[in-house]
Amino acid sequence: MIKAILWDNDGVLVDTEHLYFEATRRVLGSAGIALSQEQYVELFLLQGKGAWHLAQERGFLHTEVENLRDERNRLYARLLIEGARPISGITTLLDALHGKYTMGIVTSSQRDHFDLIHQSTDLLKYFDFVLTSDDCARSKPDPELYLKAVEKAGVAVEECVAIEDSERGLEAAMRAGMRCLIVPSRLTRGRSFLGAHRVLESVSEIPAALQALSQPAPG
Repeated sequence: MIKAILWDNDGVLVDTEHLYFEATRRVLGSAGIALSQEQYVELFLLQGKGAWHLAQERGFLHTEVENLRDERNRLYARLLIEGARPISGITTLLDALHGKYTMGIVTSSQRDHFDLIHQSTDLLKYFDFVLTSDDCARSKPDPELYLKAVEKAGVAVEECVAIEDSERGLEAAMRAGMRCLIVPSRLTRGRSFLGAHRVLESVSEIPAALQALSQPAPG
């Protein structure tokens, strides 16, 4: 029986991952470093290591890399204010699930960016708690955020399901010992997602997947 749903944020609740890519691409481009979408998906959404090592390999000093990072974060914040939008259909889905499950957001976003994203989405009212990268020492694909989320939810790990859009998030959920439903984003569609409980086409398929997860095992 599923009692708690743990939601990723970027790409699952809100369509923002492309904005993070665009901000990173622009800032690295200003330093003469090209970042393709394929590189971004590999470095950020699979490995979870970011791209600043590309600047270090070009001989940029640590202070210069930090300046680039700060510039990217400022640009990303501006793009969020202009263009952060909920995923199509997510408000209707959350409204239907609210009160039936404990629900938390488990995101690698920084808290300040998370707050900017949700200042006008009206989605936070559906959630019992939020954990961001500010709440842990190690972010996804490390399982720390999900392990903390299980504690917050107050249920057994086998009574939780994670909803993710990236291989990095999938790995974090699996290492925490929970099943994971994948709803690919515009950047991750077509990836393999080995180990996912199911890969869905859209958020509209989540209720049926939750119902199937809650069915008793045969025999």
